Amino acid sequence: MAREFSRTDRVGQQIHKEIASILQNEFKHREPEVGMITVSGVEVSRDLAHAKVFITFYSDDQEKIAIDLAKLQDAKSFVRGILGRRVRMRNVPAVHFFQDSSIVEGARISALVNKAVASDKAKSSNDDNDAE
Repeated sequence: MAREFSRTDRVGQQIHKEIASILQNEFKHREPEVGMITVSGVEVSRDLAHAKVFITFYSDDQEKIAIDLAKLQDAKSFVRGILGRRVRMRNVPAVHFFQDSSIVEGARISALVNKAVASDKAKSSNDDNDAE
């Protein structure tokens, strides 16, 4: 009988939960000037040696995002150390942070669609008024 989730998926979910907690609690106390961030996903390699952590930054300032991402990169050993104390694994995966802009892009595309729909409604109401 096949398992529903592979081990890498289960480990990824646990790492996702723990890193989100670490960033919210311990990392915010260490680096209070870092903006609002969220862990949007974690991909763990098949050998469980590496974990790609995708971070969403809630800011439009690309310079600030780059600075915050650099601070996260500098603190990855700090995060990995706390992670090692929280998860029961023989070897804790190396943590690598990446910016995930999918949520921001989704919001931008949604705003463009809403703007186009509103423009079409305005145009159709103007055409209806001109026909009368």
